[in-house]
Amino acid sequence: MAIHDSLARIEREAGIPGLATLLATRLTPTDLQSLLLEVYRLAAKQRSPAMILESYAQSRFTRPSFVPVSSLAAWAQLSISLLPRDFTPLELSPVCPLATCSGVAAVDQNWSVPTVRNTEVVSDPTNVLALECALRRKKLLKEDAKSTTPVNLAASHRVVRPQFFEGPNLFAHFQLLSMVTGGRDEGDRRFEITALSRHADYYVRLLRAFAGSDLRIRLAFSDFGAEDRNPALQEQLLAPLHDSLNVECMVDPDRQSGRGYYRELCMKVYARTAEDQEMEIGDGGSVDWTQRLLSNSKERLVISGLGAERICSLWGSHRMT
Repeated sequence: MAIHDSLARIEREAGIPGLATLLATRLTPTDLQSLLLEVYRLAAKQRSPAMILESYAQSRFTRPSFVPVSSLAAWAQLSISLLPRDFTPLELSPVCPLATCSGVAAVDQNWSVPTVRNTEVVSDPTNVLALECALRRKKLLKEDAKSTTPVNLAASHRVVRPQFFEGPNLFAHFQLLSMVTGGRDEGDRRFEITALSRHADYYVRLLRAFAGSDLRIRLAFSDFGAEDRNPALQEQLLAPLHDSLNVECMVDPDRQSGRGYYRELCMKVYARTAEDQEMEIGDGGSVDWTQRLLSNSKERLVISGLGAERICSLWGSHRMT
């Protein structure tokens, strides 16, 4: 049953048409929080230990990850040790402000799990890192309105996503390694190209350090801007990465995923398993989030992330041998 059908039934049985809209628009966030806290307090009193155990056993949100802790720990330690020195690693809170997902990244709110305290469980660390980046850039801009000092942040974080995923390597909660680089426009997309190149360089070196130097990696870059800029993309981004890392780099002019999410430049990171199966393990690109957060058209932000859970499940055994 679709969520709208469920809401219609609830409102019909309660005898209050538009109940959800009334609660969301007529109550202050504090009052709504108080109401929901009481609702869940009363609901919790109805749950027996046996019911709690059954929920724990059946819920895809609450069961532990099957990826060995030793593999995840080795990945986390390696990712921090290889992080470029000008990047600041952060330990994020498990929750962030309500609408961080939908308000910052402009994706559906149902991609995140909200809480009754006007927060939501982190579903993408790059959204939260963008908030932190905006705060740090705001401080720099207060000292110098034309500050070019970049803000480089990274985080390894377990996220929860309520969408239903199918497949052996897709989970409701999983670990993500994310990076953001924020700063001021340098013209001719120099900021974006430099930042995306640095992110890609780090990921390739990290993946090979974790899974083996012979790991086959492919970087696919796309430009959602003017098509005639692909030759410049090849010269400024792909060729230097190929030469320095000996990695396959290509332009993917047909990519459709991420349009409306990424501003212009974006990339996907692929790697081949021992069974010669190519897996998508990373994504990144330029976004307009700090522009909107700071109401400053000169601000630039590049984000990216790798799926640590998938990487550890596919190549973690190599690290343990």
